Amino acid sequence: MASVHNAVARAAATYRRLPIGWRLAGGSAALTGFILLGFAIIVGVLTTQRIQTEFNNRVTRGADDLAQKVQYRFDLNRDKLKRDGGPSLSDYAAPDNAVIRVVDGAGDAIDASSPDAPYLPGPAFGRIIPDYRGYRVETRPVPVRLADGTPYARLYVQYARRLSDTKATARRVQVLLGLGVLGGTALALLAGLATARRAMAPITELTEIARRIERTRDTTVQIPRPEADDEVAELANTLEGMLGALDNARGETEAALTRQREFVADASHELRTPLTSVLANLELLEEVTEGESREAVTSALRSSRRMRRLVADLLLLARADSGRVARHEPIDLSLVVAEAAGELEPVAGDHALRVQAEPGAVVDGARDELHRLVLNLMENALRHTDPGTAVEASVQYRDGEIVLAVEDDGPGIAPELVDKVFERFFRGASDRGGSSGLGLSIVRAVAQSHAGTVNLEEPLDGRGARFVVRFPAATRAVRPEPVPS
Repeated sequence: MASVHNAVARAAATYRRLPIGWRLAGGSAALTGFILLGFAIIVGVLTTQRIQTEFNNRVTRGADDLAQKVQYRFDLNRDKLKRDGGPSLSDYAAPDNAVIRVVDGAGDAIDASSPDAPYLPGPAFGRIIPDYRGYRVETRPVPVRLADGTPYARLYVQYARRLSDTKATARRVQVLLGLGVLGGTALALLAGLATARRAMAPITELTEIARRIERTRDTTVQIPRPEADDEVAELANTLEGMLGALDNARGETEAALTRQREFVADASHELRTPLTSVLANLELLEEVTEGESREAVTSALRSSRRMRRLVADLLLLARADSGRVARHEPIDLSLVVAEAAGELEPVAGDHALRVQAEPGAVVDGARDELHRLVLNLMENALRHTDPGTAVEASVQYRDGEIVLAVEDDGPGIAPELVDKVFERFFRGASDRGGSSGLGLSIVRAVAQSHAGTVNLEEPLDGRGARFVVRFPAATRAVRPEPVPS
């Protein structure tokens, strides 16, 4: 019982996994098949009964007709029974392939349609035997008279036909009905598939449009309206309304983001002047104060410088988000890398800074932004590595690209953090400098604004971290300058 239940459950699960068109067509075909099967069973039973009844009637008529035609007379002088008219038994039996026997009251054969006629039960077994070894047997009495017509005795004529004849006819009818059921079910399945495909065509079209919107993010695509006012039309109207709402929401979101970016850019720009004034005053105050007051001024000066850096970072990101691009010109990236390394050398401490730059690695870009990119990459390496380790920056031309690589031999970056390091305000566990978490996000923004890419790649020696930035090489040349050592 459990196995039957499991089989039914598996069949139901398989049916649910089929496409809806196949399920609709299969359900329609199954219903049609059940109806045709019921009809075939009824027709088959009635037809079989009709064939059997007709067969029985023919046997009955054959026996009755034969009993009336066959006559026997007993000759007292010769003490012999002889035929006295009637058809030949063999000729009478031939058309229907029947078996005919003439027997006495004890069942002994007196005459037969053929010498090898099979034995049939005698009169004692009844007037009708429905099935005896595959034969239907009917027995009728035949009177025997003397020469003067006086009744003398009684014989019996037995008329039998094979039941296999009617069974073969019934089987042919059943086969034809079965083929009709199978053919009708197959036609119903094909018709159901065609109908389902046609009915599902509008939904398929809506699905393709939804996929196109997913690829292009274009919510202005026109949704086709079906001619019929049905469920599909309601779905199309709902999708159109949803796309309109999404388009409005996107417009509102973009407007809000634009206002936010403009606010950040304006606020950052406005903060630069007072911060510059504060820094100048703190630098002057640091020179004229001593003791604890000087330490407080120095601490405030460090915080102000960090704030100025943060404001500059926010301004750069806001400009990048709003699409405002600084004026580009041919820049030798090797010079920018050398300048950034020279700027960081006083604060590098026990770190070893190495630069390998090929002169003439020219890109189209904004010098200040490229300087910020290189500076952030090298500062990031210094901030996340221990003293005594090395940080190396290299620039080279490769296959139409200028490749900038900054590599260190520190602890590296955990695999689960690889996708997060370029997010804004993300700080790693090994951050020793109290950074804002904007350094690498600025690197990515500057690289993208220069049609470049930045990736975290596997270090060449298997240790540390390796950031690689690729820019398209400039089509305009710039006069090479010596790279500072």
